[in-house]
Amino acid sequence: MQNNQPQQHRDAVRAAIQAMQGTLTVADALLRHGRAIDLAGLDGEVVRICAAALALPAADGSALRDDLALLLEQTVGLEAQLRR
Repeated sequence: MQNNQPQQHRDAVRAAIQAMQGTLTVADALLRHGRAIDLAGLDGEVVRICAAALALPAADGSALRDDLALLLEQTVGLEAQLRR
């Protein structure tokens, strides 16, 4: 039987990235409509996502590069909105 643990780990990290993207999408929408947002705890979640991605074998981590780049782009965009 083949060990699917690295693939399952990669899939779990990808799911966490997608969940964070969803959270940031909601935060962005709230800001655009003049609502206050509370980002407490998000930095800890990002740290956990990054640590989990770093724990993956190199090939699996590389497979998440685009997902992580999109998350970074989304984060930078939200930061720019908050500074306005």
